[in-house]
Parts: sequence; C-alpha cells; structure tokens
Amino acid sequence: MTTDASEDWKHWHEHRSETVSATYGPLALTGTHWIEDYPEGQLPGIPGRWAVGGDAVVLTAAAEDGLTLGGELFTGEVTLGADLGPADGARVGHGERRFVVLVREGIWGVRDFDPDSPARRAFKGIEATDHDPRWSVPGHFTPYGESRTVRVENADGRARGLGLGGVLAFTLDGQDLTLQVSVESDGSLWAVFADSTSGQGSYRFRFLRPAAPDAQGRTTVDFNRAVLPPCAFADHFICPFPPPGNTLVAAIAAGERNLL
Repeated sequence: MTTDASEDWKHWHEHRSETVSATYGPLALTGTHWIEDYPEGQLPGIPGRWAVGGDAVVLTAAAEDGLTLGGELFTGEVTLGADLGPADGARVGHGERRFVVLVREGIWGVRDFDPDSPARRAFKGIEATDHDPRWSVPGHFTPYGESRTVRVENADGRARGLGLGGVLAFTLDGQDLTLQVSVESDGSLWAVFADSTSGQGSYRFRFLRPAAPDAQGRTTVDFNRAVLPPCAFADHFICPFPPPGNTLVAAIAAGERNLL
C-alpha cells in the first residue's frame, strides 16, 4: 500500500509541475488590473479601452489594437461577463496573450496571461517532500449550522471575504488539530493553512484539498498533497491568507514547499 501511495504521489507531483508550467498556467500570469483603478479605460500594457458597464465589462477596440474575440480580429464594442473557465479559454486575446475578465466582490478586473512570461521561462520545478505515510491521517468534518464568511487579508494587500463551511479535525503526531475549511461545489474541502515551517523552509502559507467527507463526516487529511498557492508562482494572484485558527503549531514538513 505504501509503495502504491508513493507511486501515486510521484504521478501527482509530476502532473502538478506540468499544470503550473502549462502554456496558460499560473506561471504565465503577468498582471491583474482592477478597472476601477484606471478610470480612463487604458489598462497597463493591454490594448483597447476597458470600462465597467452595469454588471459586466465593456471593451472597445479599434483595428490598430489587434485584439481578437473568440479567435477572430475584433473592432467595435462588446459586453463581457466573467471568464469562468481556464485562461486558455478566455474570449479576448492579443497574439498569444489571453485576457481573463474576473470579478471579486463586485470589483471587475482583467488578468493578462502571457506564455512568454519571465516566470514561465525561468521555472525549474517545485520543491516537494517525498511521500511519507505519517502525513496522511484520518479526519472528521463537522459542518457549521450555516455558512460563514470571514474577512482575511489577501496577497495583494486587500481584505476580502473567505467563505467557510465547517471544521476539519484530525490528530497528527499525537496532537489534536483543527482547520476551518471551505466546501467546494463538488463537496470536497479546501483549507488555507500555515504551520511552523511557513516562511522557514516552506512558503508562507499553503492550500490543502481533502476529498469530500462521507455521510459520517470522515475523510483523509493528507499533507503529502499540500500545495503552493497560485501567488507562489505569480505575484499577481490574490490568494487569501489563512483565516484565524489555521496557523498550526505543528511543523508540516510535507507536500509542496517552495519553488526550486
């Protein structure tokens, strides 16, 4: 079983490296621009004029802007909602670049993904600790009676709401620990956590995504698969910091630790 788990982890680690270094993966992000910060409509280094119109973004493009919409050269005006899929599916582009429209708490922005980004060209891999079964333990999820939202600082220095659905309890090296977790649409869990290695051997915080609990609330807490947040790969992501109570006293010397 340990051998199978170790092999599965190796495949997972290889897939993670391929995913983050993909053409439009996290390493390709070169900018996140909030439209309200540019009332004249000109975003840094991005052609066209961008404005918020109602509950959407209005893009105006001239022929000399060289913008594409759905892969075809575009001029005129178009109303855009948020791009919900991966960056390679973004509707607006300029050459190989893709411009992803996003909205956070009613604030509209545009992300600039460039496959030729310096970070993507410089990527050497992800430093990660080899699989060790001691870091995979049973966990129990207890949902809150109702969803909660806490304000936490994000990597860009702004505070935003983080939705939390319950508490994940587990025992690690004899210590009873808990994490406040979010519940994803598929029932899986998501934790933003730090530990005593954060900033000292590991990135300042990491993500953990346990599988959906069963009917009794049972799941597995596997820190072998702790991952770096997107902002570890590009400064332009707005990852949330750990909420109160999610800085563990334990040293989680497992999973992804840093970039190589």
